[in-house]
Amino acid sequence: MSDIEELRRKRMQQLQQQASQQASQQAAQAESQERMRQELEAQKKQAMMQILTPEARSRLANIRLTKPEFVDQIELQLIQLAQVGRIKSKISDDELKILLTKLAGQKREMKITRK
Repeated sequence: MSDIEELRRKRMQQLQQQASQQASQQAAQAESQERMRQELEAQKKQAMMQILTPEARSRLANIRLTKPEFVDQIELQLIQLAQVGRIKSKISDDELKILLTKLAGQKREMKITRK
């Protein structure tokens, strides 16, 4: 009986060690992913500083509070346009307003009528 108990105890220790190793690996992966996300955010912020005027950045920051996905989409489009070379100078607040109305106008409006 003591041999069986000894084997069980050793197996439990092995399983606990494996679980702790897996947990530490997952924590390291999560940390590296978070670090990469922060680096990408910093790069995106730097690009927006080069593409937009301070007023336009402020407007995007305000819109982000209500529609974060929409702002992310716009930022990615602006970065792509800048990389291709289609943006020659900084985009002003008025130009951003026009761009936002064009992009927001693409969505279909649905009306529900009750009878």
